[in-house]
Amino acid sequence: MVKICCIGAGYVGGPTMAVIALKCPSVEVAVVDISVPRITAWNSDQLPIYEPGLDDVVKQCRGKNLFFSTDVEKHVREADIVFVSVNTPTKTRGLGAGKAADLTYWESAARMIADVSVSDKIVVEKSTVPVKTAEAIEKILTHNSKGIKFQILSNPEFLAEGTAIEDLFKPDRVLIGGRETPEGFAAVKALKDIYSQWVPEERILTTNLWSAELSKLAANAFLAQRISSVNAMSALCEATGANVTEVSYAVGKDSRIGPKFLNSSVGFGGSCFPKDILNLVYICECNGLPEVAEYWKQVIKINDYQKTRFVNRIVSSMFNTVSNKKIAVLGFAFKKDTGDTRETPAIDVCKGLIGDKARISIYDPQVTEEQIQRDLTMNKFDWDHPLHLQPMSPTTVKQVSVAWDAYAATKDAHGICILTEWDEFKKLDYEKIFENMQKPAFVFDGRNVVDAEKLRKIGFIVYSIDGVKLAGEAMDAVHERPSGFLRHKKVRKAAEFEFGFVSSDQNLEEEWVSRCETSNEPASFLGDKDKFDQQKRRRAGESESRVLMNELILVEQDISSDEESASFLGLKCELESGDTEFVTECDKRNVEHLLITRKQSNDEGLGLLSAVPFTVGVKFY
Repeated sequence: MVKICCIGAGYVGGPTMAVIALKCPSVEVAVVDISVPRITAWNSDQLPIYEPGLDDVVKQCRGKNLFFSTDVEKHVREADIVFVSVNTPTKTRGLGAGKAADLTYWESAARMIADVSVSDKIVVEKSTVPVKTAEAIEKILTHNSKGIKFQILSNPEFLAEGTAIEDLFKPDRVLIGGRETPEGFAAVKALKDIYSQWVPEERILTTNLWSAELSKLAANAFLAQRISSVNAMSALCEATGANVTEVSYAVGKDSRIGPKFLNSSVGFGGSCFPKDILNLVYICECNGLPEVAEYWKQVIKINDYQKTRFVNRIVSSMFNTVSNKKIAVLGFAFKKDTGDTRETPAIDVCKGLIGDKARISIYDPQVTEEQIQRDLTMNKFDWDHPLHLQPMSPTTVKQVSVAWDAYAATKDAHGICILTEWDEFKKLDYEKIFENMQKPAFVFDGRNVVDAEKLRKIGFIVYSIDGVKLAGEAMDAVHERPSGFLRHKKVRKAAEFEFGFVSSDQNLEEEWVSRCETSNEPASFLGDKDKFDQQKRRRAGESESRVLMNELILVEQDISSDEESASFLGLKCELESGDTEFVTECDKRNVEHLLITRKQSNDEGLGLLSAVPFTVGVKFY
């Protein structure tokens, strides 16, 4: 009987070995780990990870030809094939910090294998590792072999969390890389014979070691690149009024491109994409390829930009502050059908809101409160290190609560953020949720999972990652509730509002804040007119500068439709002559401002907003 030992009982090692045991009854499989709680969980009815179908596979094989143990040395010593599936986290200090893979755990595993082995073995890289890692591991094993021969193979995993069991049952391909020597070919054949018991031979690919190692990094980089590409398009769609869902659908119909991984979202996460791309960047830099490194670095930058943009949208839409407001976060895992929170976008979104003093209430059907609190208190890239056990920050604990269902999380909330595409979020009773929320009630759908139009009819103000809605579409008027919306205007570069609204030392991109009126409150502009009054024209006494504007008056105009009474705020200039008209020129000064107008839409009570430029005293440099 062939004996297999897998070092590492995590998201890769556990499911992979369980399926091998199920499909190869004549093979004895042992999964070992130094973590006692993890192994205890694998031997219980509550597995340490959630993956659809995993429970059934483990129950069928456990105790027969599948074993979970903390006796690492015993099972390594007895094994013919040793899979190494340990963490390869991003380094947090030293050379390559923030990009390079930390191979500390891999090296420790290799030295332990060399120390305890009493027979020849095939050592298989299952973890995602940098190119040429096999060469380093080979040196460690060879120099500590005591006459024992080792063959190193690369067998990267291509699993998608949430569908891992299905991916293992019917893989697109199984990749095995080995040395191009007689001994290397024999080792490749031995591992191929294991997989061929259920995988068609044409789907088992064999390459050299370096191609196999690089293929995993390249595959993850290509997939992440597609996500960042469509997210970049979502920002452009917002600026132009296009719908990114429609754009991605049209693009995906091209047979050369295909539809997969073209769904815009708040950003990608998980243990692979961010880490592997940063690793790829570091490898390119180390090999003298700075242009290639910079290219792949942009994939990460766009992903970070998308998360920041999402947080900024929440804050600006809720009257430019979320301080002491309750925000319900639905979903914390990085994707549905998994409990994995590693590098989940929810961490950055929650931290951004906490930074603005929001109160966060989180619900995820598969993530524990302990895990959520730990994720929100650890430093970036620490999730694969023992530092996970660091004490929780009292400040974060105070601002964050974890609910056990979506209704509890959303009760008395001012807004809802959907950050994981769990199917149950599509089926919630949103009318019930709306009644129990503060008004106006906001929904920020970071995964495009809810029916936005249906929610608007209930009364929600909805923003989705589809471009059009993020561009400033307000809620439908229902229940005879008057509403108003002032579309944000992005001021690019450094802008100076001479009447004191914005100073040039502020962020390069400022937003005018939306304001929605409720039934008892008229819409109002969030600027500070008093500052303007206090800062009368500095050049009023200069002969060469004719100041055409005496005062900036905020004028509220009402627009009526069949379904609603809506209002908006315009900016109006009153000239010294007493005529009321737009200022078209102010001597030689290059100034510009905005008149916010409103266009009635044919199919909506509120319609869309547009901006008509005119000059009153804003410098653009």
